[in-house]
Amino acid sequence: MTVTERTRRTRWVAGSALALAVLFAGAATVASARDDGAGRPASTSGSAPRTPATDSADAGFARDMAVHHQQAVEMSFIVRDRTRDEDVRRLAYDIANTQANQRGMLLGWLDLWELPKVSAGQEPMAWMDGQHAGHDMGGTGDMDGMEGMSGHGGGYQAHDGSLMPGMATRTELGRLRKASGKQAEILYLQLMTDHHKGGIDMARGCADLCTVKAEKRLAQGMVEAQQSELDAMAQMLAERGAAPRD
Repeated sequence: MTVTERTRRTRWVAGSALALAVLFAGAATVASARDDGAGRPASTSGSAPRTPATDSADAGFARDMAVHHQQAVEMSFIVRDRTRDEDVRRLAYDIANTQANQRGMLLGWLDLWELPKVSAGQEPMAWMDGQHAGHDMGGTGDMDGMEGMSGHGGGYQAHDGSLMPGMATRTELGRLRKASGKQAEILYLQLMTDHHKGGIDMARGCADLCTVKAEKRLAQGMVEAQQSELDAMAQMLAERGAAPRD
């Protein structure tokens, strides 16, 4: 078997494993959500329905974080092919695997709730308006300096393909695709640091505002895991003579 054939086979196996992980995660999440009461009809006693509304924080978080996660997976696959550094490749694989799994869970909830995966006319993160606007980053960085942030509530002014705080622009993704070696490693770590900061703020919003217990647990788990990865990425950047971007 040639090197090219081995490479193609390895990529196919990795991709298949990732797809199966997403499928199983989605099935497990639907079961978990059912156990928590999501998807059940309203009680005859007049209590509010358990299924989230299309404009709820639960649905908004599921839609927005699925989009946010998709870009993290994309960036991780890009850097995997742009460097041979095992530490960066391992981090990229872990992020891609984890966030692809979680994305499958979030989309599975929307299917369970029979809600659209895209909400026409609603700004990204609009579900965070009011109660969670300007949420403290808790030591993960200051979002005020992030280009494109709108001045009201949790809304965000999309620009150059960056739909939410922390998301890379098309220009930045283009730079990552062209970079290689140490340059690619540094750019990936910087972009993913920004990405995690935006994701953590959104996850904190769901932990505060969402009503489905399984989703709140998932959001809190994202906060904890991504904060740990932020610490690791800061160390990896320092080892390469670089630092997170302002």
